[in-house]
Amino acid sequence: MSIEQLSAAITPKTRMIIFSSPCNPTGSVYEKEELEAIAKLLQNHPRALVISDEIYEYINYDGEHHSIASFEGMKERTFVVNGVSKGFAMTGWRLGFMAGPSALISACNKLQGQITSGTCSITQMAATAAFNGGKDTISYMIPTYLERKNLMRELLGNIQGLKVNDPKGAFYLFVDASATLGKKTADGKIISSTLELAHYLLEKHHVAIVAGEAFGLEGCFRISTAAANQELSEGAQRIKTGIEELV
Repeated sequence: MSIEQLSAAITPKTRMIIFSSPCNPTGSVYEKEELEAIAKLLQNHPRALVISDEIYEYINYDGEHHSIASFEGMKERTFVVNGVSKGFAMTGWRLGFMAGPSALISACNKLQGQITSGTCSITQMAATAAFNGGKDTISYMIPTYLERKNLMRELLGNIQGLKVNDPKGAFYLFVDASATLGKKTADGKIISSTLELAHYLLEKHHVAIVAGEAFGLEGCFRISTAAANQELSEGAQRIKTGIEELV
């Protein structure tokens, strides 16, 4: 989202802006200057709050992470959503958290207390150990994810009809398959959407992708690179075989 797009969309009725950086599904990262521009724009809209999803904070290939809450006037109106699932590879522990102004967090507590139970003490202690351990304990993950990203960009980029983005964070690729859709068939049926492409690849070639329709963008699909190189290579080969078999 560019500052121009936000400026054109925001109105006096706007009450909340929600975004993520690094982003799922594209892996895009907001630069410091872009966040600063958003913060300046919001000075003209004092009633608009911000939810900033920063769950991929530590998976950033280009350098330092920046939070919009760090800019002037934003700490008092920003909810930062984060957790241990991605940066510390603790997906099974199921611990997320939110930081923000005390009055707003207190209101959220009233709602959450009626709909969820507390996270178990074992998970809380494990998360405390993860954060106290510092980033050095997870630094090995970044070059590994970068290697996997580059591997899949090369493998998928060599498949005719696919166009692959270059994410700056997270562990996804968002692939443009629009050149393939609406033109080729499987079993006599035209594959006209990435949702149909996803069903075809799963049923015929046993590889799972997430259709772009789930993220509001038809014609693209998301894959995760959070797997071993051998598994990623096998998955890319199955996608390649599946697309080449379309006629």
